[in-house]
Amino acid sequence: MARAATTTDAFNAVAEPRRRQILDVLAGGERPVNDLVDLLDLAQPLVSKHLRVLREVGLVDVRDAGRQRVYRLNAVPLKAVHDWVKGYAQAWEERFSALDDVLEELKAEENGT
Repeated sequence: MARAATTTDAFNAVAEPRRRQILDVLAGGERPVNDLVDLLDLAQPLVSKHLRVLREVGLVDVRDAGRQRVYRLNAVPLKAVHDWVKGYAQAWEERFSALDDVLEELKAEENGT
């Protein structure tokens, strides 16, 4: 099966670490491009490229504020990612519970009980 383009859905868009960094910053509130460039210490063309991808999948919205373009997070497309990851929560819980059991056994052995 061919790999989907990064602009087709939120899964592919957030697969890139720098785009996740941008989303993390925007989760704190809207920001102009220059703020993102400074905060992430990335070149402006690279930030703009990533913002374009995020905008195309609907993860960010943009508005003009005078001479600046201000970006904000639109988390709605992330629901599909959340729903998918949520399906693994029970497996994680079971593994953490099993790990807790092992740790308790090790503590008991260490204490001689």
